[in-house]
Amino acid sequence: MSSQPDKITALYCRLSRDDEQDGLSGSIKNQKSILEKYAKENGFRNARFFIDDGFSGVSFTRPAFMEMMDLAEQGKIGTIIVKDHSRLGRNRLVVGQLLEEDFDRMEVRYIAIMDNIDTAKGISDLVPMQDLFNEWHAKNTSQKVKNVFRNKGMSGIPLTSNLPYGYKKDTENPRKWIIDEPAAKIVKQIFSLCVAGLGPTQIAKKLKADKVMTPTVYWNSIGMAYRKPPATPYHWSAASVVRILSRQEYIGDTVNFRTMHKSFKSKKRLELPQEEWQIFKNTHPAIIDEETFLLVQELREHRRRPTRSGIISMFSGLLYCADCGEKLYYSTVNNYKREQAYFFCSSYRKNSDVCSAHYIREKVVAKAVLDSMQRVFWYVQCFEKDFARNQMAAFGEEKRKELSEKRRELAQAKKRVKEIDSLIQKIYEDNVSGKISDGRFATMSMAFEDEQKQLKESIPNMEQYLETETDKSDSLQRFIDRVKCVTQLTELTPEIVHEFIEKIVVSKPEYIDGQRYQSLDIYYNSVGIVREPMPEEMEELFQEHMRKRTVSQSSKTA
Repeated sequence: MSSQPDKITALYCRLSRDDEQDGLSGSIKNQKSILEKYAKENGFRNARFFIDDGFSGVSFTRPAFMEMMDLAEQGKIGTIIVKDHSRLGRNRLVVGQLLEEDFDRMEVRYIAIMDNIDTAKGISDLVPMQDLFNEWHAKNTSQKVKNVFRNKGMSGIPLTSNLPYGYKKDTENPRKWIIDEPAAKIVKQIFSLCVAGLGPTQIAKKLKADKVMTPTVYWNSIGMAYRKPPATPYHWSAASVVRILSRQEYIGDTVNFRTMHKSFKSKKRLELPQEEWQIFKNTHPAIIDEETFLLVQELREHRRRPTRSGIISMFSGLLYCADCGEKLYYSTVNNYKREQAYFFCSSYRKNSDVCSAHYIREKVVAKAVLDSMQRVFWYVQCFEKDFARNQMAAFGEEKRKELSEKRRELAQAKKRVKEIDSLIQKIYEDNVSGKISDGRFATMSMAFEDEQKQLKESIPNMEQYLETETDKSDSLQRFIDRVKCVTQLTELTPEIVHEFIEKIVVSKPEYIDGQRYQSLDIYYNSVGIVREPMPEEMEELFQEHMRKRTVSQSSKTA
């Protein structure tokens, strides 16, 4: 009989989703019935149920459990009764703390009916072993669920329960994703704004100004309430924009195993490196085309930060120093006049002894790029075969040199790995014979092992590159097709620049007869430096083009 009739008798019930999967006869209804009957038959008064339905025993941040323990700390609970000991929890360290210290400190009597545990009668030496078995059960169950989850993920079935913003489940087939047009329109807008040169913070501000509902608010508005909506329906954050811009699912791919739990006791998810993701191509309709997605990832990798005036250059992240290889910083002068904006070498800014400024105005870069793109586009559109033939000839020579260098690096890496094995063996023998001290041996062997580890990690990447390098003709044809889509180029935009330009290498200026000269090497995406015809050749090609056009028109009129 209860010795504290004025205090609450807490009847605690818990059932996790894993318990349901195991088919345990421990439903909440069954637990309540057993607890109620036990309390009545044994004279426990002022009984009150505390129920956690769908919560793992490994975690102790359960709503009802925390409420019960808070009341116990206040001295309002006299007895806690559970159906069996595992209902209290499946973490042996926490449960042991409760039984051996906390319940005694709070003067709470604890009873587990089916396991014949009653702290009023003392705790058996077998209870810690039982706690260990309960924890093992949780670990075993977690592993089973993990195996099922992994098999599902490896088969290409999406593991996420919350679909990316812009998609919804097909009502006829819940495993099938279909495009949610209103949300997809916003996703497309976000990608377009990024290509246009806006950063995540700027995009978030624009969406807020345009009163675009955040994903959570939108889902609630259509009855897909994943969580409680915020008080401000249009408060987009830069983090939300970044998540959308980085999701490969928008090009139609399923991406599984982005995250993992550190252990079965922790619900915290850890980000996995991208090489461990499992990607399944073309599993659902795409919202964003792959080229736009890859372009955005490139822009995000070379994030363009605004100057103090808030100005962002469309060339930021594209300019590199020809001498030191570092990027060129973008800057505006104190009066913030855009025509005075310029780029200069980042190495020079940190240490003027390392490199020279490579100073070049933004408007000079813009004119050079526009002139080059106009010539290249005209050349491609009018003389596609000549362009392709010349680029492939140039590529063949360049690629042969590059692949030869990669093969040489690979051979050297493999050779060095074998050399290190011999060196470690030699210093080991020197250590045994007393030629070098134990401390010296430990330092040298650690350095050799670190070097060998790095080499072994780099070798598979070099081998894969050499094995999977594709024919340049595929990339060249894609470049030609994109150029054909540009009807008339009269001015540069961030979209056109980042669609076609890979990088711009800036040489330091030279002065000849008092005149300042500075060369730029413009590398186009997929094709590198384009071998443009010389002005005289361009004139000949143009005259030939006009003659063919005249002959064609004459034949049509005849």
